[in-house]
Amino acid sequence: MFLAVLGIMTISAQFQTANAQEQPEAAATEEVVAPADDAAEVDAADPFAAGKSDQPLHQQLKKLFIEGGAGFMALVLLCLIFGLAIAIERIITLSLAQTNTKKLLAKVEDALKEGGVEKAKEVCRNTRGPVASIFYQGLLNMDQGVEMAEKSIVSYGSVQMGQLMNGMSWISLFIGIAPMLGFMGTVIGMIQAFDAIEVAGDISPTLVAGGMKVALITTVGGLVVAIILQIFYNYLVSKVDSITIDMEDASISLVDLLVKYQK
Repeated sequence: MFLAVLGIMTISAQFQTANAQEQPEAAATEEVVAPADDAAEVDAADPFAAGKSDQPLHQQLKKLFIEGGAGFMALVLLCLIFGLAIAIERIITLSLAQTNTKKLLAKVEDALKEGGVEKAKEVCRNTRGPVASIFYQGLLNMDQGVEMAEKSIVSYGSVQMGQLMNGMSWISLFIGIAPMLGFMGTVIGMIQAFDAIEVAGDISPTLVAGGMKVALITTVGGLVVAIILQIFYNYLVSKVDSITIDMEDASISLVDLLVKYQK
């Protein structure tokens, strides 16, 4: 969210610089000189005045956070923090779960030729990752036949897939909650604007702008959080799919290897 806000501010500053460079050129071409009083009024009415742009980034973010409503913005920020924490944990776990299946199959095959099933089980115990765990379960039931070993591989493969998807539902929950909190802030901001109009007894742009500003800030905050977490979620899903395909391919190869060993 901080990076997104920084990008928006950077783009706005570039547009301001471009407009500031175009205005003197247009004035010189048309040979029209604005009065000093008018220029002062324009600077006073400009919301992006030089003094405001001199604020540090963290001060600007703090101001937006407070103006958006500390209560709702804090909830949106918590969704981002918890979602990123779970996503980072899943990325680390899935990275450690990846295994070179071809190399593992070669080691298991060599172990079966040299020391039999016990030697192959030792190789699987010394290898991390879900593929090695599935191999170990299959070899553990090898004494009951290849069919039992295959059933064990399939059953334990489902367990490993469930463990790979652990925590993903929480990320999807935060993806759904963050925009809802932003939209709730939007509705509350509109209610505040209409309450102010009712108390004042007149439709004033200042009163309406205050409520609309709160509404827009909370909405943007919720959408930015949802976008960031959605990117992480899709990346994790693709990583789980890749590991699952490797697990299935390696399981089929292991069954073929056990059939060949039994013969």
